[in-house]
Amino acid sequence: MAIALAKPPKEISPARFAAFNILKQVESGAFSSVLLAAEEPRLQPADRALCHELVLGVLRWQLKLDKIVEYFSSRDVEGLDPAVRIALRLGLYQLRFLTRIPASAAVNESVSLVRAARLSSATTFVNAVLRRATRETEYDPAADVSDPLERIAIQTSHPVWLIERWAQTFGTDHAEAFATANNTMPPTVFRVVANRGNQSGILSKLSAVGATVESSNIVDGAWRVSGGSSLLRELSAAGEIYLQDEASQLVALEMEVKSGERVLDLCAAPGGKTTLMADRSGDRALIVAGDRSLTRMATVVNSTRLHELKSIKPVLLDAVDQLPFTERSFDKVLVDAPCSGTGTLRRNPEIRWRLMPVDIFTLVEQQKRILKRAVEMVKPGGRLIYSTCSVEREENEEVIEEALAGERFQLVKTRRTWPQLEGSDGFFISVFQRRQDLQDRAGFTG
Repeated sequence: MAIALAKPPKEISPARFAAFNILKQVESGAFSSVLLAAEEPRLQPADRALCHELVLGVLRWQLKLDKIVEYFSSRDVEGLDPAVRIALRLGLYQLRFLTRIPASAAVNESVSLVRAARLSSATTFVNAVLRRATRETEYDPAADVSDPLERIAIQTSHPVWLIERWAQTFGTDHAEAFATANNTMPPTVFRVVANRGNQSGILSKLSAVGATVESSNIVDGAWRVSGGSSLLRELSAAGEIYLQDEASQLVALEMEVKSGERVLDLCAAPGGKTTLMADRSGDRALIVAGDRSLTRMATVVNSTRLHELKSIKPVLLDAVDQLPFTERSFDKVLVDAPCSGTGTLRRNPEIRWRLMPVDIFTLVEQQKRILKRAVEMVKPGGRLIYSTCSVEREENEEVIEEALAGERFQLVKTRRTWPQLEGSDGFFISVFQRRQDLQDRAGFTG
């Protein structure tokens, strides 16, 4: 839950003060997306935009910023007080990446942030580091790094182990392109809720306020929009549109839910795919939406009510455990599995600093168990989709190979999406169909 922020001192802009407080909470384990959403109503539009830019920019470029701090200060950045470290990152980000921000504002307000944090003894230090940064603008912390993967890690601000992992799996060029794309701002994408919104009317309203809207190249019914943020919030709150990345929408559409079918969504929260399946099927299928989190399930329920959908039946369950349904009783089953989220680093940049190699292997075991439970639920001839917003092979191809071993499933299609290629989040989507002959247990086929 977001913590209410105090009123900023007059010498600090609301945007910088809010960004500073949000970044402090992110360092303590909070998520930037949640905190930014909670802070939006308290900021004016211009401050809201700058706050978003500062928070996400600092988190994306954290490694590179820290290397610059260490060079200019001759200090280990981890040894600095968190408030000092964050103020320096904010100041440096503005100096290096935001050309419209006067250097004096970036320096002076960063110093004021440290003073507001009751660390007046550090103001001289922060001022000196940032003043040096304004003079030595050409310093590149990656320039003298001999190891090519370490250099990419610093240039793109990612942990070295992630760059090494992606280079080994996909090749160095692909890994670098992916990491570079992770530092770009993702497009805002929405879909019109058929039950609530009129597409032509919504597009006209957005055009009237100066927003630019274009149809998606990869998902039918998805729209990319630039501008019109206030109107988008209003339309979303009214249930007329739903903000959802194209790759996420693609997963739901691959289910091809039809009227009268029984569908099981095992990891349904927060509900974007669930409600899209219901909406596209004309609200004439039975869609059982399961999740183990009561809080997250409440989001599914709220969206279902807001979109006036009748076919969704929420069930609190843990998909790792025995499921409370008869085996082979669903026409279609979706497993959008809990994952590392490495395909969403544009939206959730703090993930790259929190994720550890061991976390992936822990998730893999959970994913295998969930998928094995899902397999039991699919009717002969029924469809099974396994998807993640991770790019890691261990969480995708290797999970499928083990979980479906000995099961009669035919691979229908597999697809990956990438931010540097499609412009969407990085998703893995694999579609299977259970064979009709239940006696044949020779395994799935490609």
